This record gives sequence, structure tokens and C-alpha cells, in this order.
Amino acid sequence: MQSTKSTALNRALLISIRTPDLKDGEAEESLAELSRLVTTLGFKVVGTQSQRQASTKRLTVVGSGKLKELADLTGNKGNDDHTDTITDDHINDEAEEDIDEKAYLNDPTELADVVVFDCDLSSSQLRNVENALGVEVFDRTGVIIEIFSRHARTRTARLQVEIARLNYLSPRLRESGSGNNERQMGRGAGESSLELDRRKVRDKLGDLKRELVAVQAEMKGRRTQRADNYCVALVGYTNAGKSSMMRALTGSEVLVENKLFATLDTTVRALYPETQPRILVSDTVGFIKKLPHDLVASFHSTLDEAHEASLLLYVVDAADPGFRSQLTVVNEVLQEIGVDDSQKLLLLNKSDQLNDQQKEKLLQEFPDAVQLSTRNPVDISALRECIITFSERDMIEEEIIVPYTAKGIIGDIRGNMRVIKEDYDESCTRLLVRARALDLERVKKMLKDDN
Repeated sequence: MQSTKSTALNRALLISIRTPDLKDGEAEESLAELSRLVTTLGFKVVGTQSQRQASTKRLTVVGSGKLKELADLTGNKGNDDHTDTITDDHINDEAEEDIDEKAYLNDPTELADVVVFDCDLSSSQLRNVENALGVEVFDRTGVIIEIFSRHARTRTARLQVEIARLNYLSPRLRESGSGNNERQMGRGAGESSLELDRRKVRDKLGDLKRELVAVQAEMKGRRTQRADNYCVALVGYTNAGKSSMMRALTGSEVLVENKLFATLDTTVRALYPETQPRILVSDTVGFIKKLPHDLVASFHSTLDEAHEASLLLYVVDAADPGFRSQLTVVNEVLQEIGVDDSQKLLLLNKSDQLNDQQKEKLLQEFPDAVQLSTRNPVDISALRECIITFSERDMIEEEIIVPYTAKGIIGDIRGNMRVIKEDYDESCTRLLVRARALDLERVKKMLKDDN
């Protein structure tokens, strides 16, 4: 895994490789998202570049002409001989086509000191481009994993991210060369040193996975304790507003930031004002296009909150023109982890940023969705009632007669059922309740045993 060379604000040049299977609109949307990713990482985007290629497999990723242009934009710090040798002697003669204008920076006085590719690169590609340009090079997965590493706060999230980071790093360990030793994980002078580094990574992965299994057992135990509660899980694309929704629904002080992947750790809180029985709401890690598979796999335990939930609230940023494709990504990830039969409710968030015509169009396209803004208390109150309605769909309405001589049963009823009406006579309390069949049977047994 790469790490920045200093804490100073890095100036990033973003590169999009447009292969035949990638539409221009998709490429532009992905590049814009990459810009938000590197900004979240603390970089300043000073320019973007694109080039059409048959694939992303060239040894220097881009063609020789584009590579020399990029060298000019990074201060020509690289090895010219190395660049010429690789691009001229070791690459099949592929056609390349620059898109529109020549390479340039937003501000010609600010040379880029980081180059970020909107695709995944191999170890040799990273090394070749770095040698040619003389600056640090990231790929998309490297940026995402670095963000996850910085934002993970709980023990579980840190373990999951570190496993994904080492899985990413292992095939990219390098045999020789000069540079940042920490970034290259002890790159040695010979093959034996490389094998030693790889063995260290494998051993570390084994230790982390065993520790994660223990932590997951604890998490499963906590979920088992919550099994009697109706659980709602917020899912959606990163930065769609899930944490703001969580804060609005539960009154909790969860982290809310206008950054990608601000939340990595699952938070579980009770719906506020509290209901009887209690309804729990959980916030989950956000998704993103091209989310590295290892990260999805590592976060399975976190996403188990969605797997166990009775209701999934799909939060989307309705003000984002690309939210439909983002919703597709969310559906794909949830299908991958086996969450495809839960009840779902689509929340078109940030509707306060839409005009009446846009709202009407969305209403026609998504008639069952809820349009709302987390800034509007009326919207949140309506959503709360909607969640309660969902939670009571499978409940039974019944009258329970509790003698005054019964001990503790009234408290159990009020804690686990919704009391609609309560009357008193000389010998008992009559309660009209709405409850799950299981809870009703349990209370009836308690009353029978008490008699």
C-alpha cells in the first residue's frame, strides 16, 4: 500500500484510461468520483487527463507521447532513458489516441507531485510509471484503501481494512529499486529478501484473520442479543447522507462529514423518540463503484447488520444526477452478500435541493419511494411513522387481561408490545396491545403459570 511522502498537501494529476468497453459518460463520472476520493485523501487536484487505449495492460499504462507530456507536468524528475526503453522496446505497437487537447494543468505554476490512475495497476506498471515520472503513483484501489485506513476507528474496522490493505499490497511487493522503503515494505536486494517480505505479509494476514474471527464472534453475540428487536439498516452509496439520516432518526451524535467514506464503523441506536417495543437503526459502510473485492469481503461482518435487518432503508442523494447508477451498485453489493429478500424502502434524500418539476418526475419514476430531507423535522417525523408501520405489519392486535396479583407482567408488556388502550376494573388491568405472535404467546404462558 502506498503512503504519501509528507503531510503537506499533495498536488494530484488524475488519469483516465478509456477502454472500448467504457462509455465516455461512465468514464467522466468515474473520473469525477476519483477527484472526490483524492480530495477526501487530502490531495489537491491540479489537472485531469484522458487517453483512449485498447486496454490498461501497457507496461507504462499510457502511450509514449502521453507519458512524456505527463513528465512535463510533474517537473521531468524521472529517468528519460528508462522511459524510452520501456515505451519503445517493450510494448507492442498499439494505437493510441489523445482525447481533445494536449496535457495541461489547471494552474501551470503548480506541478503535480502525485499521479493517480482511475484503474488498477500492477506492481510493474506502478514501478515503470514512477521511474518515468519521478513522482508517487497511485491507482484507484490504492486510494480507496488509504481512505479506509485513515477512517477506520473501531477494532473491527481496523482489522478489516488492514486485511484488505495487505491483500492489495502482497502482489505489489517489489524486488529492487530505490525509493520509499516503508511504502515498498522492505524491498530487498534479491529474491530471497522479496520472499521474506511476502512470508511476513502472509503471517501477518493469518494473525489478523484469526483476530477478526474472534471479534466477529463477539459481534454475532451482540446481534443475537438484539434479535428480539425490530432492526432497520441504512444502506447506500458513500456520501448519500446515511449518517445524517442516522442522526436525525436516533438523535445520536454520529459523525457527519461531507467526505467519501466518513463512516466505516457500524453504529446501532434506538429510534427516537423511543417506541415500544424498541426499534433499532444501524448505519453501515457506504458503497462505491469499483469497490475493491477484498474490501467487500473484509466488511462482510459489518454488512451483516444489513443481512440481519428486517427493513433496509436505501438512502440515495436525489440531487445527484448519477444516483440511479449508484443505486445499481448498492443492489449489486447487497446481492453479493446475500441480502436480496429483505423488505426495502427507497429514501430520496436531499429533496430540498430539487425543484417542483424534478420532484414530480421522481414521484412518477419511483412512486413507492419517500422524498425527504434530513434537515426537515416534518420529513423525519413522517419517516419515523413509516418505519413504525413497517415494524407492525406482522403484529397481532389482541386484548390481554392481567390480574393485579400478577408480578412483573405489565412491565414486560409495556417493554415489548405497543399498548393501544389501557383500562382498569376491580380485579385486573385490560390492555389492548399490538405485538408479535411470539411475544403474545410468551405473556400468555406467564399469566397461566402465575395462576
